[in-house]
Amino acid sequence: MKVQVCIVGGGPSGLLLSQLLHLRGIDTVVLEKYSRDHVLARIRAGVLEHGFAELMREAQCGERMDREGEIHRGFHIAHDGVLDHVDLHKHSGGSSVMVYGQTELTRDLYEARDRLGGRVVHNAADVTLHDLKSDAPYVTYRSGDQTLRVDCEFVVGADGFHGVSRKSIPADVLREYEKVYPFGWLGVLSRTKPVSPELIYVKHERGFALCSMRSQVLSRYYIQVPLTDKPEDWSDDAFWSELRRRLPLDVAARLIIGPSIEKSIAPLRSFVAEPMRYGRLFLAGDAAHIVPPTGARGLNTAASDVYYLYHALLAHYQRGDDSGLDGYSETALARVWKAQRFSWWMTTLLHRFPDRISYDDRLQQTEISYLFSSQTALRQLAENYVGLPF
Repeated sequence: MKVQVCIVGGGPSGLLLSQLLHLRGIDTVVLEKYSRDHVLARIRAGVLEHGFAELMREAQCGERMDREGEIHRGFHIAHDGVLDHVDLHKHSGGSSVMVYGQTELTRDLYEARDRLGGRVVHNAADVTLHDLKSDAPYVTYRSGDQTLRVDCEFVVGADGFHGVSRKSIPADVLREYEKVYPFGWLGVLSRTKPVSPELIYVKHERGFALCSMRSQVLSRYYIQVPLTDKPEDWSDDAFWSELRRRLPLDVAARLIIGPSIEKSIAPLRSFVAEPMRYGRLFLAGDAAHIVPPTGARGLNTAASDVYYLYHALLAHYQRGDDSGLDGYSETALARVWKAQRFSWWMTTLLHRFPDRISYDDRLQQTEISYLFSSQTALRQLAENYVGLPF
């Protein structure tokens, strides 16, 4: 098989880039390690920046998102028994975010690739990247007993943190930065009406909590737990009881509970790999960076990678202009590190750290107090939450 761009990884990043390029006449193939059912079974965040939603529309994948997604113009922060509101629309100059589950977004992208006859190869085993520093890189993979080859001009690694793409960059070239937080999020998905029409972030002495949603009939809730905990340690009753303890009384009284559809614990990690380009290989999304979910930047930062790479490849093929490709790593990383900073700030602001001292507690209280007393601080929060410009 010969294509212009071989994309490794069939998650949202890889599918979105493939769709955008296809619409501009650039030939791609997507190689995905797992089956489509496996990819669509992943339960992930679903808060989309304004820019991401626009990118979905440009990819002709936004119709269901616009019909079923929830426009949120703000969110709440609960602390010290009170509920303060962050008006994103007011403080960001009129922007908002879209709440739309990543699973549904991925489903829309798959259906779009099917409509256009896009090539997505599932169950591609033992993917290996070759000759990345040459003008003729290629990728091999195994399908059953056969080893197949994809000749291409560029390789995009969108295969996640554990994928092969980043590992294909030599160790003496790659630099990795990582911070592992000493707690995780226990998440429960339930077929219940959300407790609030907007997200509620909770800072509490027992630990962080988050009231989120996937739709008006599907809720997603989280509580901070030690890394030593396992999902099976928490019955549904124990989870709902602990969540209630952390919510303001009036919110807890409105909480509708039900059996969990899915229950999991996600560790919190910050990670960045530099550079995001090596020869004809370009990294995107979790292959290059991970943020804690506190500020809802993970999927959105992947979308900014796709935006930069899409426009750089267009410039290459339409005008012979390689400046976007040459500057991709630097441009993408500049926004990645801003997302890292915001996610670190939100995580530090709202979580209870096990090694904290009284000084840290007072600083947290002061930071919250300052946030809601300063229009400038609220503007900075809103600007980052709705998404910095691409």
